[in-house]
Amino acid sequence: MKIQLQLEYFAFLLLGMFAFNQTELSWWWFAGLFLAPDISMLGYVFNNKTGAFFYNLFHHFAVAVIIYLAGTALSLPYLQMAGAILFAHSAFDRILGYGLKYPDSFQNTHLGKIGKGKK
Repeated sequence: MKIQLQLEYFAFLLLGMFAFNQTELSWWWFAGLFLAPDISMLGYVFNNKTGAFFYNLFHHFAVAVIIYLAGTALSLPYLQMAGAILFAHSAFDRILGYGLKYPDSFQNTHLGKIGKGKK
């Protein structure tokens, strides 16, 4: 099952890259901002609940799709770009096993435990 999920998320990564390509912006934007959603982990400086909220907000597929569609509807290519990058980045994280976070711990994700305490 793990391989099937990784293949599905790989397809989502390709879909995000296709969506970015529709913006006709330079691929340097994609490369330069691909890891930007991880800034949301700064919420963990406050506590696990705040960290999980902001991490999940910036790594949720539905949020990415809404941002992309808003950019499309409003003819704002930079908003489209943000949505496409959020979508592709979230898919990439899922390929690596980093899922949406539960508020009790950064290591506790919807895909299972991650990190050293993984069992």
